Amino acid sequence: MPFNLALSGLNAASSDLEVTANNIANVNSVGFKGSRAEFADVFSLTGSGVSAIAIGNGVRLASVSQQFGQGNIEFTNNNLDLAISGQGFFTTRDDSGLSYTRAGNFSVDRDGFVVNPSGKKLQVFPPSTGGNFDVSRIQDLRLSLPQSPPIASTQAALTLNVPSTATVPPTTPFDPNDPTSFNNATSFTVFDSLGAAHTASVFYVKDALANAWNVELQIDGVSAGPAQPITFDTSGGLATPVNGLVAFPAMVVSPNAAPLTLALDMNNVTQTSDTFSVAAISQDGAPTGRLTGVDIGADGVVSARFSNGQSNALGQLAITNFANPEGLQQLGDTSWAETFASGAALRGQAGSGSVGLVQSGALEASNVDLTAQLVNMIKAQRNFQANAQMISTADRITQTVINIRN
Repeated sequence: MPFNLALSGLNAASSDLEVTANNIANVNSVGFKGSRAEFADVFSLTGSGVSAIAIGNGVRLASVSQQFGQGNIEFTNNNLDLAISGQGFFTTRDDSGLSYTRAGNFSVDRDGFVVNPSGKKLQVFPPSTGGNFDVSRIQDLRLSLPQSPPIASTQAALTLNVPSTATVPPTTPFDPNDPTSFNNATSFTVFDSLGAAHTASVFYVKDALANAWNVELQIDGVSAGPAQPITFDTSGGLATPVNGLVAFPAMVVSPNAAPLTLALDMNNVTQTSDTFSVAAISQDGAPTGRLTGVDIGADGVVSARFSNGQSNALGQLAITNFANPEGLQQLGDTSWAETFASGAALRGQAGSGSVGLVQSGALEASNVDLTAQLVNMIKAQRNFQANAQMISTADRITQTVINIRN
């Protein structure tokens, strides 16, 4: 009877409307992937197959297929908002195990873990030696860090010029308080092992020999040792020391800190007819620092920035891909779980292989095309009405048959 056939059509049209309604409802859900209702006809089979005159038994919902196309990337002002440009999923973990998502709206919980709105913790490859990452295991990303420890200064790089026209100072011996006993001076800040700042002063004293100078170092007004000689060649470049490092003995700068041993890198010091000029001074020490921000690169490397100018890698985002993403099981909250149909999880680093790049300060919007969904809604409505009309027609035919009189 046509009733059952039309009823299957009604059910199919209703399922199509439900899928469309779910897509439209999630048009603003971050990282949402739309679905498509797929249908198949139904035949009653015999041992020899389908009869040549078989009409069929209607339609059935064959599958609700997930569509993992790329959604638009929208930029935000939160650097913990993440989007993947290309293939792959963020890896998250909770008490029920691992799950995967394209929704990158992460935040920090009270314990410092980076979590999504469902409380699932973002997973990263932990740092290893040599600035690399251990891709053999994953761990929770945590931003609750202690202060960045201080770094004692060991070397200062000087970029400057001493005048080739300089003469021997009229006053000897050298006295840092008497400007007539030296030609030029520079100062910069260095740090001891406890992060305390000290003032290092370098004095340049012209020697009686041609192209020769003596370098005096004082820290907080205390001499770091005897003067160290340097010489220049006839082109104005540093001749000695050959390696360019002027080393001074270790000296105690604080009763509680380790002795400070400082070497001056003078490879970029020249002697020309120009005046004394300082282009740059840098040193490798740092005070204690506190966490001021987090940076996430396109390769997924998460770095913590500290107030002392240091930066530490906290991990690299573990991006997971699958041979068949459509086979993933939907868990709700815009997340999926691995299944046999999806294939095994293939974890990698952003930008490598088939894995896409990470965009910090951005979110991937739903990939639902609202216009297409509205058109599909009209089509499903028409299908529903047509099948309802078929039931009405079959009812009238049946009623006609019942009303036949002898």
